[in-house]
Amino acid sequence: MANIRVAVIGAGFIGPVHVEALKRIGVEVAGVLGVTDHESQQAARNLHLARAYTSLEELLADDSIAAVHITTPNRLHFPMARAALRAGKHIICEKPLAMNSSESAELVALAAQSGRAAGVNYNIRFYPLCLEAAEWVKQGKVGDIFSVCGSYVQDWLLYPSDYNWRVLAEEGGPLRAVADIGTHWLDLIYHITGREIVAVCADLETVHPTRQRPLGEVETFQDKQTAAKIERQPISIDTEDYGGLMFRMEGGASGCLWVSQVTAGRKNCLRFEIAGSRCALAFASERPNELWIGHRDKPNEILLRDPALLSPPTCPYTNYPGGHNEGFPDTFKQCFRSFYDYIQAGDMSAAPPFPTFADGHCEILLCEAILNSHWEQRWVDLKGDDQ
Repeated sequence: MANIRVAVIGAGFIGPVHVEALKRIGVEVAGVLGVTDHESQQAARNLHLARAYTSLEELLADDSIAAVHITTPNRLHFPMARAALRAGKHIICEKPLAMNSSESAELVALAAQSGRAAGVNYNIRFYPLCLEAAEWVKQGKVGDIFSVCGSYVQDWLLYPSDYNWRVLAEEGGPLRAVADIGTHWLDLIYHITGREIVAVCADLETVHPTRQRPLGEVETFQDKQTAAKIERQPISIDTEDYGGLMFRMEGGASGCLWVSQVTAGRKNCLRFEIAGSRCALAFASERPNELWIGHRDKPNEILLRDPALLSPPTCPYTNYPGGHNEGFPDTFKQCFRSFYDYIQAGDMSAAPPFPTFADGHCEILLCEAILNSHWEQRWVDLKGDDQ
């Protein structure tokens, strides 16, 4: 992939993760753009990149750049993605794709007209055993799906002194925990089961209506010793810290999701359990090299991530032998590999193997239904018939 040059926009927590993953698959990262010239220069030095861009216009005018990765605060995703598509660039955008479904619908249409690859970084799909679970469902090994339940929980916003731009509705949108991490779970379940959610009932809660905002920004997951030394001021918060969601899926299956960023001791834990007529499957991201397989009439099993034991479609997305664990950073590598392999194949009419702008748009429609359900305290039907 040495003939593809990429620029990364955003130098906070997730931007450097993109840079590392791109380097691992042999994609040249030509430069980075931060929110200030100082941040751009510092990121370029820290990440050993040749160029620190001074503006979005300068980056998009660079004809040597084939693709951009957008890893900025959420409110910037739409204008940056729109500008990049108009400049003829391929795009990987962090979720959410935009701040509302009108914006995301415009991006879907623009991407379709552009002839460029346009993906959203739902990297959780690319844990090898999540891909294997999807293969089991596709091959009928799970049988008819009865229910899907799970959670995505963290603790990095447990205290009122914990702060990040994500807690502000004007920066990240009116949904926070659901939009920030819950959408990863929802996208994953759609990818595994192939079934869309058609109705939702949500109940969300803000634990800390007032947080202590530092006089200066704090990076995502910044160490607490550094954060404790920063001068602060109170700020009102109306985005949710945790919440529960019941849902109904195509084909009659139902499920529930619990999302929290205030669960002590859970640093970044995604879990799901799929109950089928032939077996059940369960996965936890803090033990990503194990897939639990539940049976009624014989002992349960643990499938270890081992290329020798996985289905042929899964094998290209796992690179180490069994016992040599793969985890969170590898999901970025595999997501980006699927994206750039698609570009190199050259057929933009082929079905993309990565999460697309259309997938990102569907997640925003789902988030809007979840928010409406919470506000109105009722079931909301995504197909248009209120319940």
